[in-house]
Amino acid sequence: MTQLPSTTPGAAPVQDTGRVALVTGASRGIGYGIAQALVARGDRVCITGRNEDALKDAVERLGPDRVIGVAGKAHDEAHQAIAVERTMEAFGRVDYLANNAGTNPVYGLLADLDLGVARKVYETNVISALGFAQQTWRAWQKDNGGAILNITSIAGLAPSPFIGAYGISKAAMVNLTVQLAAEMAPGVRVNSIAPAVVKTKFAAALYEGREEEAAAGYPLGRLGVPEDIGGAAAFLLGDQAGWITGQNLVIDGGLFLRAGGA
Repeated sequence: MTQLPSTTPGAAPVQDTGRVALVTGASRGIGYGIAQALVARGDRVCITGRNEDALKDAVERLGPDRVIGVAGKAHDEAHQAIAVERTMEAFGRVDYLANNAGTNPVYGLLADLDLGVARKVYETNVISALGFAQQTWRAWQKDNGGAILNITSIAGLAPSPFIGAYGISKAAMVNLTVQLAAEMAPGVRVNSIAPAVVKTKFAAALYEGREEEAAAGYPLGRLGVPEDIGGAAAFLLGDQAGWITGQNLVIDGGLFLRAGGA
């Protein structure tokens, strides 16, 4: 292994693992937490996001010597192909894929849901994950192996008030995970993580202005932070998880203990 400079001032250089990851929706929040954990262990990473300025800032913070960014919309097939192509051009391989990009533009009852919005949620949260999986499979993983991680949600495991469309899309991602795991074995492992509420801009409407009240429902006494997901993601996208596939890891601060489980 070669040594890479650390992104933390004063810290010792990390060892280059020789592995490469593509993380979607990673300019901030959970995606950024995943990219940060992968970079910290010595992976090289391509991150994607819609906002080019935010993406450039994230690359600078993560370390431009080890990270590239490709801006675009996750559901755009051309963007999916370009992101994988640029990863291959920059690093020569794409061992890991973390499908984190997602959307939840509506809050309300399914009976009142605009079907066009429902299609947008499904396209962004589910079809894009499948598209990126297809692209990485064709470019590298089919012949060389690797691992895929889908970020689902506890909303996909039990009814969630007023975010039904989002929950349905995440339930579909759970099933996408097990289907891909069955089809891509033995060379490629496919798992997912189902977080509860994590403190991000994406989830702010669920806790902003009432964080203490929201956290009171969690046995561990707090909401999640991106680092909680990043560490678990790095484990599942690594050799130590070499005998784990088709699993959906719930990371919820114990919330389901009080809810009686899904």
